[in-house]
Amino acid sequence: MKTCLIVDDSRVIRKVSRHLLEAMGFAVSEAADGKEALEACDAAMPDVILLDWNMPVMSGIDFLGQLRARPDGDATKVVFCTTENDVAHIKAAIEAGANEYVMKPFDQETLQIKLQLVGVA
Repeated sequence: MKTCLIVDDSRVIRKVSRHLLEAMGFAVSEAADGKEALEACDAAMPDVILLDWNMPVMSGIDFLGQLRARPDGDATKVVFCTTENDVAHIKAAIEAGANEYVMKPFDQETLQIKLQLVGVA
C-alpha cells in the first residue's frame, strides 16, 4: 500500500485530503507544519507528500528544502497543494524540488491526475 503524508495547518484540509487519499487506497498520516512533517519523515519516509505552502513554525518551501537536502530526501514525491497560484510561487516550488503543483480547492479527480503524473497512483 502506498503511503502519503498530508502537511497542512488546516485540520479541515487534512481531513478532506485524507478522505480522498484513503478512497484511492493510500495509507495516510498527517502533520500540521513543516517541523512535524520532518519528524514524520524521520520515522518513515512516505511515497508521496501533499504539502501546503503557508504554515506556522516552518513553511512548506522551507520544509521542502530541508527534505531534499537529506540523503534520502529525493525518494519521496512532493505535490504542493496551495492557494498560491502565481508563476513565481510555482517556479519557486519546482526549483525547490516539488514534483507537481495543485491548486486548492481540488477534487478527487484532480488529485488522482497529479498523483498519476508523479507515478504514485
